[in-house]
Amino acid sequence: MNVQLDEKPITKTGDKPTAIVVGAGFGGIALAIRLQSMGFQTTMIDKRDKPGGRAYVYEEKGYKFDGGPTVITDPNCLRELFELSGRNMDDYVTLLPVDPFYRLQWEDGDTFDYNNDDEFLMEQIRDRNPDDVAGYYKFLDYSKELYREGYEKLGTTAFLKMRQMFAAAPQLVRLRADRSVYSMVSKFVKNERVRQLLSFQSLLVGGNPFKTSSIYALIHALERRDGVWFAKGGTGALVRGMVQLFEDLGGEIRLSSEVADIHTDGDRVTGVTTQDGWTGYADLVCSNADVVHTYSKLLAGHKRGPSYAKSLKRKSHSMSLFVIYFGLKAKHPDMKHHIILLGNRYKELIAEIFGKGKKLPDDFSLYLHAPSVTDDSLAPEGCSAYYVLSPVPHLGNADIDWDVVGPQYTDKILDYLEKHSIPNLRRDLDVVKTLTPFGFRDDLNSHLGSAFSVEPILTQSAWFRPHNRDDKIGNMYIVGAGTHPGAGVPGVVGAAKATAGVIEQDFDGVLSAYKASSGWPSNR
Repeated sequence: MNVQLDEKPITKTGDKPTAIVVGAGFGGIALAIRLQSMGFQTTMIDKRDKPGGRAYVYEEKGYKFDGGPTVITDPNCLRELFELSGRNMDDYVTLLPVDPFYRLQWEDGDTFDYNNDDEFLMEQIRDRNPDDVAGYYKFLDYSKELYREGYEKLGTTAFLKMRQMFAAAPQLVRLRADRSVYSMVSKFVKNERVRQLLSFQSLLVGGNPFKTSSIYALIHALERRDGVWFAKGGTGALVRGMVQLFEDLGGEIRLSSEVADIHTDGDRVTGVTTQDGWTGYADLVCSNADVVHTYSKLLAGHKRGPSYAKSLKRKSHSMSLFVIYFGLKAKHPDMKHHIILLGNRYKELIAEIFGKGKKLPDDFSLYLHAPSVTDDSLAPEGCSAYYVLSPVPHLGNADIDWDVVGPQYTDKILDYLEKHSIPNLRRDLDVVKTLTPFGFRDDLNSHLGSAFSVEPILTQSAWFRPHNRDDKIGNMYIVGAGTHPGAGVPGVVGAAKATAGVIEQDFDGVLSAYKASSGWPSNR
C-alpha cells in the first residue's frame, strides 16, 4: 500500500498501519519481515539496484562475488524470521556447514585450522603450549558465560533508558566488560598465536581487539555452539530468500530509489521522498542507513537531525576495508573457505589501522574468502571466485587518495597472495574488481568510509550507542550496525528484533484494532 501525496499520513483506527524501512541490508530486511509479520504494510526502499546493502552481489563474466558478510554464525536468528509466519527457512535457502571455520596462517607457514572438533583443537593448542589447553577450557567457560549474559539476555534488548544499563551493570562488571578482548584472552592462554586465534573475531565486527570490550569474546562461544555456515549460492542467495519471504508476506521493495528526505511534522515522522521523486507516507519510518547519514542528511529538515549528527560525528568509528574481488581460470580445491593471513605484526598493525593521523601501513593482515571450495556455482566451470579484504584506516584517520593508491595496493596484495596462498594467481587471473573506503563512503553512504559504523568499545555499547528508537522523534526508529547490539549478521538481525519489540509496544493499540477488525490470523 503506497499512500499518495493527497492522502493523510496517519492511519485511521482499524486500518492497516504502514511502515517504511530505509535500506535493504540484513538489518533492514530482517526488520521489514518482522513488521510485515506483525501487521504493518511495509515498504522497503534502497538506493541500489539489488538488495543486500553490504551483502550486495557483484557479477562479472559468470563470477558471483558476495560484497561483504560471508560468515553465518547464528542460523537460528535467521530461521526465527521465517517461523514468525509459520514458514520454513529451508524452503527459501540452504545453509552449508563450513569446516574448518577458519584457517589461520602466518608468514612463516604455520597454520591453525579452527573448527568444532575439540580433540583436533586441543592437539593444535598443545603443540604450541601444553599449559594453554587447560587455559583454553577456562576461556571457553568464560566465553559461554558472556554469551548467556551478553547475547541471550541483552543481544535483542533495546537500551532506551539508562536504568537498563544500571540493571545490567553488575553482571558486566563481574565479567570484566571494562577490559579488552585481547587482555581477557591473555589471562587464560599464553601462546601469542593462540591469543590471536581467540581475539581476531572482534575485527569481523569492526572492533579493535585491544580496545573492544571483552563482551565480544562471546563470539567464540557462539561459533562453538552453532558452527559457521555459508549459504548455497552465496550470501546473496540468503538475501534473496529473505526478500522473497518479505514479498510473500505482502511487503513491497523499491530498488534504485535513494531516499533523499525523511519528512517530519513536529516531533513525528510522516514519510519519505526519494531522489527520483516518489513520496510515501507511513505511520513510522525506520532507517537501516548509516546513522550519521540518517541524521545529517535524511533528517536535515528537523532540528534533531543536525544536532544529533554533530554528536555522532564525535564518536569513534570503526576502521574501513579495502576489498579485492577476483576470479581465477583455475580451481584450488585444497584451500580453505575462510583464511586469516596474519603478518608479522599484530598489535602494532591494528594500532596503526585504528590510529588517527597515520598513513596506510606498509604491511597488512588479510581475510581471504574462497567460497568455490564449498560451492562451485559461484564461478564458471573450471574457475574459482574469491575476495580478499584488508582492514585499513577510515578516511578520518588517514588522508589517502584511494583512486591513486588503490591500484598500487591491489597489486601489492595480489603479489602477496601469490607468494603465500595461491600459486600462479597472476597467470590465472581473469577478473578483478575493488571496493575502497571511497566506495564505502559513496556507494554505502558510510560516514568516513567506516565499514562497521560506530566502533564497538564499552563507552559506545548498549545504551551508549544510538538508540533503536529516537529520543526526540517518537515514531523514528533505527536498525543496523549503528545501533545496539552492533555489526555482524547476528548483530543487525538482533537489532531488528530489538527495534521490532519497541515498535510492537508503541503501536500495540493500533495493531490490536487492525487485527480485531480484519480477522488477522494468529500465525500467518
